[in-house]
Amino acid sequence: MKKTLIAFGVLGTFSLAAHAQSSVTLYGSLDAGIAYVNNAGGNSVWAQSSGLLSNTFFGLKGAEDLGGGTKAVFKLESGFNLNNGAVSPGYFTGNSSGLFTRQAYVGLQNDQYGSLTLGRQFDSVADYLTPLALAGQAGGINLAAHPFNNDNIGAQFSTSNAVKYESVNYAGFHFGGQYGFSNQAGGFADGRQWSVGAGYENGPFRIAAAYDQMNNPGVNANAAANSVTGLGFGNADVQRTFGVGANYAYGPGTVGLLWTHSRLQDFGAPGSGINARFDNIELNGTYALTPTLAAVGEYTYTWSRLTAAGSGVSPKWHSITAGGDYSLSKRTDVYLAGVYQHSSSFDVGGVSAFAPTSIGGILPSSTTQNQVAVTTGIRHRF
Repeated sequence: MKKTLIAFGVLGTFSLAAHAQSSVTLYGSLDAGIAYVNNAGGNSVWAQSSGLLSNTFFGLKGAEDLGGGTKAVFKLESGFNLNNGAVSPGYFTGNSSGLFTRQAYVGLQNDQYGSLTLGRQFDSVADYLTPLALAGQAGGINLAAHPFNNDNIGAQFSTSNAVKYESVNYAGFHFGGQYGFSNQAGGFADGRQWSVGAGYENGPFRIAAAYDQMNNPGVNANAAANSVTGLGFGNADVQRTFGVGANYAYGPGTVGLLWTHSRLQDFGAPGSGINARFDNIELNGTYALTPTLAAVGEYTYTWSRLTAAGSGVSPKWHSITAGGDYSLSKRTDVYLAGVYQHSSSFDVGGVSAFAPTSIGGILPSSTTQNQVAVTTGIRHRF
């Protein structure tokens, strides 16, 4: 009897030790506010907003210590609309239906060799360049995403069927890459996605670069990154995005500079021959006025070239974002943020036209080249 009790005690000790080496965390962000837009589809609008400043989502993440510096890791993350509870990948039109629309992966992480994960994941542009843009700072500011989210700096779509590797930190340098399988029986290259990125940090200085390519992202239902409709221009046969950015922190402030370039090949109906390219230059900054009050700002100049049948047009956009954030606690803050955008006019067959505005997921201004959006609200992170 005594030996039996001792045996059960030993087993219980091992059970508790194993349990202590595993962890599961519930986390997320809830953002709700009131927004005003001077012209959205032809009318001024007052509306309750969800995720206009930053995405609303919840997730589960966990790790199990396997010994020898290796862990099993997983993450399940679902975006939703706080106003009605509906599933939503992000503020822009997303690329998947289902519960875990943002991320869903499992893999291994080693202290010496890095991590290898499989599932639905963000690409290298979102991993390496978004943190250097205002759209990825201060908890994420969707209003600061570049027009049509043409480079996914807004991190509003992720990649299905993806295998990702991320290195450990080598004296400030780290790198990674991702490959998204197409699952297309008709062609190995159709619908696939791949990306690579690298970054370096040394004290207050950070720099990163990334490249991403998607084949038929919106044509194939089973594509790795299907239905990239956040671009607003339809579906490209091939989309390539690359860029480089840097941030420098000084005392309570940070200033950053970012350049991205996106190319869309044959983005109309298949075989249309319509091509487009976008270049974005962003200057951004954040500054802590007090321990609880912070100011943020950003200016982005976007120029593009749309060509078809030997002719083309070159729309341009000027975007200015500014905001203030007051922390009520470590997890809860209130905010006021606004953006002004101006689109250029151009000539099409002797007729003057102007490019549509594009602020976050807001309907474009239909009658003027200028659009203003302002939102105030509350955000809670857990």
